[in-house]
Amino acid sequence: MVSWIISRVIVLVFGTLYPAYYSFKAVKSKNVKEYVRWMMYWIVFALYTVVETITDLSLAWFPVYYELKMALVFWLLSPYTRGASVLYRKFLHPMLASKEREIDDYIVQAREKSYETVVSFGRQGLTIAAAAAVSAAVKTQNNFMNTSKGILFRRALQLRLSARC
Repeated sequence: MVSWIISRVIVLVFGTLYPAYYSFKAVKSKNVKEYVRWMMYWIVFALYTVVETITDLSLAWFPVYYELKMALVFWLLSPYTRGASVLYRKFLHPMLASKEREIDDYIVQAREKSYETVVSFGRQGLTIAAAAAVSAAVKTQNNFMNTSKGILFRRALQLRLSARC
């Protein structure tokens, strides 16, 4: 049985670092075939990452769960099985192509909504900051006035006392 940490290291090295280096080499060499291969891999691996996050929460107790994760990453990566290419061509590409317009619309809506949310939070933050600044200024002014009145009162009292003597 493989531990969580060994599985994690293997998935990171072989699922991320190795493909990242070969993606770099594909871009550097301008080999379109390799470039397409690694783009398909990264699209599949992005889906793998989403599914992994969910299954880590619900299936980590399963006896050979970590071994299956490692086997899946090796299958996706292998130039012999071309698992990522198979998954991409048979499932992901057709699904993404049929839903492309809906996904694009959703992304536009999410972008607009997130912009509106950021602006709203910014306005609220500025309102709170302005109120805090005004409140601090009023308190400081009151403290100053009270201190000034006290000093003036003591000075006037001293002048009266010295005038009597």
